[in-house]
Amino acid sequence: MAFTTVTANDGSLVEFDADAAPIQGGCKDVYFSRDKRYVVAFYRNSLDPRAVDRLEHIVGPYRERIFDPNASGNYWNDIFCWPDRLVRWQGRVGIAAPTYAPQFFFSNGKFAGKEKNGKWFASAKLFNRFVPDDEKGTLFTMLRACLTLSRGMRRLHAAGLAHSDLSYNNCLINPKDGQACVIDLDGLVVPGKYPPEVVGTPDFIAPEVVKTQKLKLDDPNKALPCRATDQHALSVLIYSLLFHRHPLRGSAVYSRDEKEQERLEMGERALFVEHPTDASNRLKPDSPAESPWNDTTKTPYTLFGQKLAKLFRQAFIDGLHDPTKRPTANAWETAIVQTSDSLLPCSNPDCVHKWFVLDQFTRQSALQCPCCGTRYGQTIPILDFYLKQGSSVYRPENHCLTVFHNLCVYLWHIDPKVTPNERLQASERDPVGYISFYRGRWVFVNQKISGMRNLTTGANVPPGGMVELQHGLELQLYSNGSQERKVFVRLLQAS
Repeated sequence: MAFTTVTANDGSLVEFDADAAPIQGGCKDVYFSRDKRYVVAFYRNSLDPRAVDRLEHIVGPYRERIFDPNASGNYWNDIFCWPDRLVRWQGRVGIAAPTYAPQFFFSNGKFAGKEKNGKWFASAKLFNRFVPDDEKGTLFTMLRACLTLSRGMRRLHAAGLAHSDLSYNNCLINPKDGQACVIDLDGLVVPGKYPPEVVGTPDFIAPEVVKTQKLKLDDPNKALPCRATDQHALSVLIYSLLFHRHPLRGSAVYSRDEKEQERLEMGERALFVEHPTDASNRLKPDSPAESPWNDTTKTPYTLFGQKLAKLFRQAFIDGLHDPTKRPTANAWETAIVQTSDSLLPCSNPDCVHKWFVLDQFTRQSALQCPCCGTRYGQTIPILDFYLKQGSSVYRPENHCLTVFHNLCVYLWHIDPKVTPNERLQASERDPVGYISFYRGRWVFVNQKISGMRNLTTGANVPPGGMVELQHGLELQLYSNGSQERKVFVRLLQAS
C-alpha cells in the first residue's frame, strides 16, 4: 500500500492513502492517514481566497485560542474534533483533523461500526428500533452529553465564533457513557469577517433564516446563521436528544406543496408541538414504533423538571420568533447541572431512563418515576440551598440537591464561587463528602469540608465527622466572612 505525503501549512508532513476509495461527505473526499489517527479531507470544488483564509484562521489562531493550555484548553480535546492543519494536493485544498474516538462508533447490533451521530437518538423510530439497549444510555448519561454540547457551544460563542450548522449530523453522541463531540468545524462563522457558507441543516435552521431564505444575500432583512441561530439549533438538539422527537414537526398542514409546507412549518408559521394555548400542531400518537415519545401527554416537556422546562418554553415559545429571547448555551449548561442534582435512580430495571428528576416542588404523593410509574420506596432528603452575601439575610438559591444512597457531594455544592466547568482543577473534581443511608438513617459524612457546622445545634462537623439528616436541620457548608452558604433539610416520606 503506497501512501502519499504532503507538507501542511505548519511545515509538518501529512500522510494519507490516496489510492483508497475516499469516504465522500457533503463537499469533501476523506482519506485516512497511515496510522488512522487522523483523516485528510479535500474539498471537491475549488475554494476562493476568502474561503482559504477562513480555513487558515480555523486551523491557526482560532484553534490556538480555544486550545490554549493556559486557559483550560486541554479540556476541549474530547469535545471538539477540530481541524489542525491545511494541506494542498493536486490543486485541491484540504484539512487534516483527528479521527473520531472509538466510543463514537456502534460496537454491536445491525449498525456496528457506524458513527453514532445524533440522529440515531433524536428520532424515536431509530432509537426504539435500531439502537441496541446497551447503547441507549440513561437519563443521567444523556443529560451529561447535552451538558457537553452546551459547554462546547458556550466556548465557541465566547470566542466570537458561531458553528452555523449545528445539527444531529454534526454531533457525535455516546449515551452509554454520556460523551459528545462537535464535528464539522471548518465552516465556522465570524460575524463581520467570515460570513456563513451554508444556511444550516433542515430541522435545525432557525425560523427567521427559513423565512428569509429567498431574499438576496445583500438584503438587510435577510437572516443568516449566527450565534442566535446556534442557540435555536442547540435548543432543538437538546429537546430531540431527550425526547426523541422534533419540537416543531407536528400535525399542522399549511400547504400541499412539500417545499411550501417546509418553509411555513419551519419558518414563519413554526409552532411548538407542546404549545400550551395553541394545540393546532400537536403530535398524533398513532405510531407504535415511536411510542411513548410521540405522545406528549405521557412524555411532556416538563418531564425532566422545571429548570429545563423553563428553557424549553423560552426557546420554543418566547424565543422561537424572537432571537433575542432564546436561551444561551450558558443557560442550558447551568440548567442541566442543576437538573442533574435533582436526579433519583429508578428501581425498575426495565425503565427506559433508569433515572428520573424529582422536582423540588414535587408533592409527597408524586414520589414515583414518571417514565415507568415505579414508586420510590424510601424517604428522600432534599437539601435546599441558601446564600448570604455580606450582611444581608440568607436568600434561597432556587436550587436543591436530591439525595440517594452514597450520593457524592462536591466542592461546587459547598463553595458558591466554584462552578463545575472546564476551569476546575483536578483536585477540585474529587468529592468532599457523601450522604448514605446507614443503619436506618440518612447521614452526611464530611470528608474535606472545613467550615461545616450544624446550625440547629451549634456544633461543628469537622472533616471525618458526620451528621444525621433530619427534617428541619440547617447545615452551614461554607463561610468566608463575606459569603455564607447553608442548606435546609426536608424529608419527603415515601408513600
